Amino acid sequence: VLAAAITDRHYRENPQLKAPYRPTLRDLYLQDTENHLRYLAEAIAAGRTALFADYIAWAKVRLASLGIAEEDLAHNLRVLREVLADELADEASAIAVAYIDQGLAQLPAMPSQLPTSLNVESELGDLGQRYLDLLLAGNRRGASQLVTEAVKDGAPIKTVYIEVFQNSQYEIGRLWQINEISIAQEHFCTAATQLIISQLYPYLFSHDKNGRRLVVACVGGDLHELGVRMVADFFEMEGWDTFYLGANTPSDSVVQSVIEHQPHVLGVSATMTYHVQTVADLIAQVRRTPECAEVKILVGGYPFGVDRELWRQIGADAMADDANDAIATANQLV
Repeated sequence: VLAAAITDRHYRENPQLKAPYRPTLRDLYLQDTENHLRYLAEAIAAGRTALFADYIAWAKVRLASLGIAEEDLAHNLRVLREVLADELADEASAIAVAYIDQGLAQLPAMPSQLPTSLNVESELGDLGQRYLDLLLAGNRRGASQLVTEAVKDGAPIKTVYIEVFQNSQYEIGRLWQINEISIAQEHFCTAATQLIISQLYPYLFSHDKNGRRLVVACVGGDLHELGVRMVADFFEMEGWDTFYLGANTPSDSVVQSVIEHQPHVLGVSATMTYHVQTVADLIAQVRRTPECAEVKILVGGYPFGVDRELWRQIGADAMADDANDAIATANQLV
């Protein structure tokens, strides 16, 4: 209802929107507004203004790729502020307005373009570029052969994970954000990478065990499992016994797995800002479960890189930026 009211008011005040959006794309504008509200609510729930400002930076790039000017985004945020000020109670509206004002203040300095996530100058950067080119051409078999032969020829498997798989996934996300590939292409590339990673498992599970255990999962609602799966693989290569629960894992199931396996560390991933509260709720549930008293909780994912203190806010024991950092941090916790 709020999103519809904001959309209606914005169209009345800004008739030229009909040109770039066109009447048939009004639903797109409504969806953008719903996203504004969703991210704003999550940032307020976490008490972190940086989360909403980062979303605005993302939206600026995305909308610029669709031909939507920065001023249209700014106008939309101002209308959002006005409607929330009218509809919410005084205390709630004051908080919402403060978050929106901070985003508006930072908007002019936010970039409208993003650099590539690939680095062809790195150890395997050229391999990463060729791998991505093959996937975008729909050549999954060629991409698999390229990586498998590189590993057989001695390419460090951890470097392959970071500079080929991880960086290509970041680049795929950037290409979708700037409207250069479709969501179908993005999904194909991710599914292909998951399959190709599984073909490398004979190189992962031949290491001596160190007696440490990890349970790792994406929280309920989070379908972005590739990154956390890579983290689990790194722990396997370091000798940990890992119990990877996959994407969209209900909190009750995570807790039950911790009770069953008694891991030294529970790793929890949130890819999108609107999953942060679910992570916080899961941590609270683990903390109040006596059988989970000894487990250390390590969080990771995009929102925790945006706000470096967010992990403390939600009650985790630590955060990690990537798979290598996760291993180092987990060893310190244990």
